[in-house]
Amino acid sequence: MKQISMDLNTLEAETLETNTLETNTLEAETLETKENTWEEEEEESDPQVFTVSRLNNTIRNMLEGEFPLIWIQGEIFNFKAHSSGHHYFSLKDKKAQVNAVMFRSYNRQLKFSPENGMEVLIRGKVTVYEPRGNYQIFCEIMEPLGSGVLQIAFDQLKSKLEKEGLYDLEKKQSIPAFPQHVALVTSPTGAAIRDMLNVLGRRFKNLKVTVVPALVQGDQSPKSLIQGLLSANQLPDVDVIIIGRGGGSMKDLWCFNDEALARAIASSALPVISAVGHEVDVTIADLVADLRAPTPSAAAELVVKNAEEVSKTVMVLRHRLKLAIDNQLKFFIQQLENFNRHLVDPQRKLRNLIQRCDELNERLVTSVNNFLQTQTMKLNLLMEFLESLSPLKVVGRGYSIVKTLDGQLVRSASQLDLGDKVSIRLYQDEVLAKIEKIKKGVKGSDYEL
Repeated sequence: MKQISMDLNTLEAETLETNTLETNTLEAETLETKENTWEEEEEESDPQVFTVSRLNNTIRNMLEGEFPLIWIQGEIFNFKAHSSGHHYFSLKDKKAQVNAVMFRSYNRQLKFSPENGMEVLIRGKVTVYEPRGNYQIFCEIMEPLGSGVLQIAFDQLKSKLEKEGLYDLEKKQSIPAFPQHVALVTSPTGAAIRDMLNVLGRRFKNLKVTVVPALVQGDQSPKSLIQGLLSANQLPDVDVIIIGRGGGSMKDLWCFNDEALARAIASSALPVISAVGHEVDVTIADLVADLRAPTPSAAAELVVKNAEEVSKTVMVLRHRLKLAIDNQLKFFIQQLENFNRHLVDPQRKLRNLIQRCDELNERLVTSVNNFLQTQTMKLNLLMEFLESLSPLKVVGRGYSIVKTLDGQLVRSASQLDLGDKVSIRLYQDEVLAKIEKIKKGVKGSDYEL
């Protein structure tokens, strides 16, 4: 950027000097031209007539000849990315603005996405869009001011993928605790591959390792890394993939900030560990990977446990398991002894139950008999009471019951007439009588028993 500033200052100085000389020359030529024009106008009565197309073409040739290539600094506004791939925008400062266009063949080389409000430095040509007569800047190179172009591109892609949810923890796969086959997608000649192979071989000798060669620097490295990742996913019995390289500048590591590579890592069927550069180097690949290792060596240590440490851990767990089983056996033996002490002979238990059943049966029979006797006595008393209330008892003492032939009880002489026949119920017999005389008003004292 310092070099660009120096070139810009030099260009401004040269342009100023050139413009001064050209201005003086132009003024002299203009004065001479005017004098010649006056002379010609005196000689010729008809002025020269331009068509609109010729005028715009002439102005375009003049501008392009006057400004072959210039650097312009300004703020982007009215930015539009057309469906054709071309970029149309304007540059402005505090006092003026100018239209600009950057065609697809040039803007595809940009490592960042231009946005409104971004301060940029562009190199291009001043030209005229003849159909409308508008002059504009034909942009060939664009660089952001302030933050570096790579940092801006990194921040833009990071924000874009974050909004899509590619960094979400729930989308990340777990790393196998004891992988049997590891694929390394990296350069086969770099220091990173040697470090990882040394660590893996030292920590677990029986581990199967497959190196998938790929470019890790340069314009072709993203495609190479994506192809290596796809090839690793197709290998049989692979448990985990490590993708990465050793340290370097941001430009050296830039292939790991490629959007297509990031999406390939996120969509990998196998878990991916990113191991790019040093701990301070953070790439897009680190963010989308299932696990980020600070260095390639650290990735090898994370993916494979040390065989000696695993053996010690297994011995400790084995000892703990033996103690736990022994304690459980002792507990069960104690429980069994307690059950044996409280266990009763089933035959003795059965005899006790039979005896108990007999006792309950006798008590039931006794209770039933007592209940029947009590109820019999109550029934007899009730029968005696009912019998004492029976009309036949009264008749037995010498009284009788008189009824008419239609069965009505005769209580008064007023119910009878002379000549009526009645039925008289005695204690054991019944007689039929005819009323020959009625005597009313007789009191009980008038009868003698």
